[in-house]
Amino acid sequence: MQLSEQESIRRDKLKKLRELGIDPYPAALYPINSSAAEVQKDYREGKEVILAGRLMSRRIQGKASFAEMQDSSGRVQLYFNRDEICPGEDKALYNEVYKKLLDIGDIIGVEGSLFTTQVGEKTVLVKNFTLLSKALRPLPLPKKDAEGNVYDEFNDPEQRYRQRYVDLVVNPQVRDTFLKRTLITNSIRKFFNDKGYLEVETPILQPIPGGAAARPFVTHHNALNIPLYLRIANELYLKRLIVGGFDGVYEFAKDFRNEGMDRTHNPEFTVMELYVAYKDYNWMMETTEQLLEGVAREVSGGTQIKAGGHTIEFKAPYPRVPILDAIKEHTGYEVGGMNEEELRAVAKKLGLETDDSMGVGKLIDEIFGECCEHHYVQPTFIIDYPREMSPLTKAHRSKPGLTERFELLINGKEIANAYSELNDPIDQRERFEEQLKLSEKGDDEAMFIDQDFLRALEYGMPPTSGIGIGIDRLVMLLTNNASIQEVLFFPQMRPEKKPLDLKENEKTILDYLKKEKELPLEQLKAATGLSNKAWDKGIKGLTKLGVAEVSKEGDTLLCRLK
Repeated sequence: MQLSEQESIRRDKLKKLRELGIDPYPAALYPINSSAAEVQKDYREGKEVILAGRLMSRRIQGKASFAEMQDSSGRVQLYFNRDEICPGEDKALYNEVYKKLLDIGDIIGVEGSLFTTQVGEKTVLVKNFTLLSKALRPLPLPKKDAEGNVYDEFNDPEQRYRQRYVDLVVNPQVRDTFLKRTLITNSIRKFFNDKGYLEVETPILQPIPGGAAARPFVTHHNALNIPLYLRIANELYLKRLIVGGFDGVYEFAKDFRNEGMDRTHNPEFTVMELYVAYKDYNWMMETTEQLLEGVAREVSGGTQIKAGGHTIEFKAPYPRVPILDAIKEHTGYEVGGMNEEELRAVAKKLGLETDDSMGVGKLIDEIFGECCEHHYVQPTFIIDYPREMSPLTKAHRSKPGLTERFELLINGKEIANAYSELNDPIDQRERFEEQLKLSEKGDDEAMFIDQDFLRALEYGMPPTSGIGIGIDRLVMLLTNNASIQEVLFFPQMRPEKKPLDLKENEKTILDYLKKEKELPLEQLKAATGLSNKAWDKGIKGLTKLGVAEVSKEGDTLLCRLK
């Protein structure tokens, strides 16, 4: 492993600490009795405290030093005085350990008493300190110049998401996002628990991936010698519990869908699903309004939140717009009752891409998603979906061909999906068989037939309403983040590229190529000033590593970055 200069220096310090008999990674409990936040909140002059955290800054002035320490609650100022720490003749703990062998980023414990500096800063007068963990890599801390300009911020998304542990240390606002995430989920739990609903757990590994139309991840169980799927939804298991006699059940579920990644999609995501017996989708709309209004108040102190350039109002009630009316309003087409070919023709006129595997349901969904969804910024229930779009939903009681389903759209994105649940086992079997036909046409997101779920329905499921709320998207909305990666501690990332170990001649060529991206080979060679031998080895090395490629265009050889 190749170390940077800073990493080598820190390892040398680690060695010197051990030579002094100091364990840089002690095992013993450290008896913390206070925190940075508590110092500010419960300040008493002279109060004895024991804190631990990460050393974030130091200003050493001879035998005294001010420093900042950061723990999970915030930052606190420390004052190190050589004679307080080393009251005897031996001053090594301050002169050698503190001044020379500690680094920014090290985790330390301090014992001391509180006092206020001349400028009014609440501070810990350190009487003893303990190294609890030596940091071997330097933190990428931002720096400010005399004019207040900030440099070297750790703000590259690729690095931040890969090294979330560093992101949380150096970017305090990131921590706030995840504290709000917990506040949101706790608020939802309290709302349901107060109503007497039961939080449950259902299988993640499933023999049949059901409850949604999506491409699953598949694995293999060696002992049973069967394929298993990571769940795409927990719906069918929660409905089994309603059959079993529970009146209301909910689950915060990790679901997995083997699909693309973008600013609103991650292959692993969190959904809260709720099912309540003897209710319908009208009741669920009212309940959803109450829930989200309460969550917004919990997070922001009111019913309005900022999302991008919009102010979102969560106060109930929310508009209810039939999906076919929405499509007519925003496209001019009345698609209700159209067959597959007619819908495909409409989609083509609207400039949408389709393929032969898409049935009526997917075509309508594509038209709505691309042409209508973004118009709904304020919370809006899109209701009464066609039967072909809703294989698990009860037929509408008064509108033939439609179902009692709604999606909640906020800021142009789907936040929730809910139904009056289909509890007719014969109708459900027919819907599954229709999905099977779509699968045979090549739709790899069509639902499987779950025979055990059908058997459960045959024992009788009471009238039920269910909802799924996308927790990641809800958190994005309530924390004003435009990317799902900002609200997941560890979002899925492409494999990290290993740093290239380039020779000097290869680096020289690459530096010139980075400036232009593409150059005639002879021009590039002349610009580098390399000898023929060094040039030949360098260009061959770069092409072998896949960094550059050489191609012929007419009579000219061109070199370009790959």
